[in-house]
Amino acid sequence: MQERYSPNDVEKAAHDNWQARDAYRVTEHAKAADGSSKPKFYACSMLPYPSGKLHMGHVRNYTINDMMARQLRMRGYNVLMPMGWDAFGMPAENAAIKSQVPPAKWTYDNIAYMKKQMKAMGLAIDWSREMCACDPKYYKWNQWLFLKMLEKGIAYRKTQVVNWDPVDQTVLANEQVIDGRGWRSGALVEKREIPGYYLRITDYAEELLSKVKDGLPGWPERVRLMQENWIGKSEGVRFAFTHNITDASGKLIQDGRMYVFTTRADTIMGVTFCAVAPEHPLATHAAQSNPELAAFIESCKKGGTTEAEMAAREKEGLPTGLSVTHPITGEPVQVWVGNYVLMSYGDGAVMGVPAHDERDFAFAKKYNLPIQDVITIPGKTYSTEQWQDWYGDKQQAQTVNSGRYDGLSHAHAVGAVAADLATQGLGEKQTTWRLRDWGISRQRYWGTPIPIIHCPDCGPVPVPEQDLPVILPDDLIPDGSGNPLTKHEGFLSCHCPKCGVAARRETDTMDTFVDSSWYFMRYTSPDNDNAMVDERNDYWMPMDQYIGGIEHAVLHLLYARFWTRVMRDLGLLKFDEPFTKLLCQGMVLNHIYSRKNAKGGIEYFWPEEVENQYDGKGAIIGATLRADGSAVQYGGIGTMSKSKNNGVDPQSLIDSMGADTARLFVMFASPPEQTLEWSDSGVEGANRYLRRLWSFCHNRQADIRQGIRPGIDWSSADDASKDLRREIHTLLKMADYDYQRTQYNTVVSTCMKMLNALESATLNSTPMAQAALAETTSILLRVLYPVVPHITWQLWQNLGYSKVHGDLLDAPWPTVDEAALIADEIELMLQINGKLRGSLRVANGAEKSQIEQIATHHEAALRFLEGRPPKRVIVVPGKLVNIVG
Repeated sequence: MQERYSPNDVEKAAHDNWQARDAYRVTEHAKAADGSSKPKFYACSMLPYPSGKLHMGHVRNYTINDMMARQLRMRGYNVLMPMGWDAFGMPAENAAIKSQVPPAKWTYDNIAYMKKQMKAMGLAIDWSREMCACDPKYYKWNQWLFLKMLEKGIAYRKTQVVNWDPVDQTVLANEQVIDGRGWRSGALVEKREIPGYYLRITDYAEELLSKVKDGLPGWPERVRLMQENWIGKSEGVRFAFTHNITDASGKLIQDGRMYVFTTRADTIMGVTFCAVAPEHPLATHAAQSNPELAAFIESCKKGGTTEAEMAAREKEGLPTGLSVTHPITGEPVQVWVGNYVLMSYGDGAVMGVPAHDERDFAFAKKYNLPIQDVITIPGKTYSTEQWQDWYGDKQQAQTVNSGRYDGLSHAHAVGAVAADLATQGLGEKQTTWRLRDWGISRQRYWGTPIPIIHCPDCGPVPVPEQDLPVILPDDLIPDGSGNPLTKHEGFLSCHCPKCGVAARRETDTMDTFVDSSWYFMRYTSPDNDNAMVDERNDYWMPMDQYIGGIEHAVLHLLYARFWTRVMRDLGLLKFDEPFTKLLCQGMVLNHIYSRKNAKGGIEYFWPEEVENQYDGKGAIIGATLRADGSAVQYGGIGTMSKSKNNGVDPQSLIDSMGADTARLFVMFASPPEQTLEWSDSGVEGANRYLRRLWSFCHNRQADIRQGIRPGIDWSSADDASKDLRREIHTLLKMADYDYQRTQYNTVVSTCMKMLNALESATLNSTPMAQAALAETTSILLRVLYPVVPHITWQLWQNLGYSKVHGDLLDAPWPTVDEAALIADEIELMLQINGKLRGSLRVANGAEKSQIEQIATHHEAALRFLEGRPPKRVIVVPGKLVNIVG
């Protein structure tokens, strides 16, 4: 055994052994040594986008998964830990534009490098199940299921509003719209309506909501709440404001009814205006004779289309000059066009109740519109000068200034208004959803081709199933002027499957959320070219543990839950929910340093480039560049980012200190669900611990080897051996508990205490002491192994444990010896007249009279009582003795 710990040598030896044995290949229905079936456990991390290199967030996520997989394997589970690549999407196209390299080459080069890094980390991945979203063998099944959904009516085609960059001539995703402009061209983004394909996720809204509220106990509460809010069930009243506005042909627009939806029908008497979306038929009609309004509507087409962007945008509007009729009072109500009203939500119109809605209040104050108070809460006064957030208190609310509805509670007022509207045939109670059908069409190249052929005679025609997959050309290079598929005759040109005439392929590709909605099931059936999944999926799914960032809490998880239900309803699955338990790991943070450059831009500096300045309490208050001493601004800590120069390259850390150091630090520094602050000193401390472990095992190797033997009777062990065993088994019990609750930082802390106990133990070289040393060291190595598998595997081999217990990968998980936890003697604190004066040792289980006898004859009792007999002796079992003199 080498005297010094060499992580590169140790990790290479471990990797060579694991690879030669194909140690992590997993099969279904694995058997234990006794012939019984092992229980299955499927633990999976969210697959990464192959951006080029792993970052420390990846290291943390995958180490959490790896710890879980390795520990459960030792406990006798058949554990699956797969990996794949979320390989389609915008970053590859952006990189292609910049480097003039096809996205396919860029993607596969990155995959090769990142896979090499994952192997260097020692992850227990079954690479035989690897999947890649841009592989036709995978995306064939995206296309196949899309066609099945089309047959069932779950997929359908309609026009959609998109962000259009008029300079780059391309559709932009919402995240590519920055302050209303295209991220690359800087041009003002326009809204355009173009046809696209949608999936009816709203058909599953009720089931998705009920399960997330009551059927996912293994999910974090905050994630369930985020999904619940995103689905957004609202119970209210949909009703119409009537009008006699006609179009150029004299026909009533929308049959003379402008519909709105509200959850607060009790405020209907407070309506002082209505606002419609810029695309609403009434807005379009009014704009025909109003150039100012037409220009305003055109300006509303600039910018993004998301709810978040609408909420952040300054509320602006113009009057249409039109009015509709209030359904209760019969009074005319002005109609405005509002830039904050979305045509895609509800009916594209809202009733304005400025006294009781913050957004409407701001709009009314800006344009000097009437504000009518119609809700009161006892003891509170409403002011029309400043918004007061008491509107939402439905329990105390009562109607005022509302005619026949005065004095009614919220529920009674809503019921009465709904009944009156129903009597007139103008409205009814209705449930609406914030959730909208999932638009999957993307006017982009690097994605799954939508399997549709456009025939001049037959219209859109599905590609026949036997012709799948529709292969995406992988040699194109986007130039920023739109989707290159629209110019690729080899892809475009085809014949109609129905009539045989010349036709054109659909050039839209699928949203990349499609790729990630079911990849975890393809891991179970990776080599089946004839089916999306097979019976192996029934064995592994539902997944036992899913691990990933909180940023995926809504869309990815929601789409995966929807996709699972679609597959279930098509007879492919036998379960409803894909993920039994969910763990959202925290972000990895590091210090940020910057300053403005001569051009006014912000220049960021790497933490190692600066020297910190501290206040009297040790907090960083400033920094200077090491190179020239010039000042830089300290920006606190934030998420690691390439753009802010505060990331840490895992590969450089692996090369210098080893993968085990990186793994140990990211597991020890913080609980898995919490953020982790990077610390160079913490990394050095982790490496120092591993060197101590190696040194201890090297120095005690002879005694350990001599002590490895089964079937030991510990009753005759010496006191030092018993003390060591008691301490290690006590710590093992703690580690067991922490593994069960995935508190891996305290597992590491426990392992550190174990090494301290081993180092400080004063054992002789008797066979019993050697046996105690061998047993307790083996416990440490096994508990620590899931965290740092390389060094523990090598030490296990070097010390000879593998000859008795087998390879560490499948060595039995240590069990707590309850007998070892019972001490022959216990220590009690000794108090004289309530003051601590020392301690005494008594036999475990000693009678009260025996304890009193020992305590009253203790040196401290004799000294402080000065020969006086004690008045009383109070014994607190297992804790202390107090002598009152």
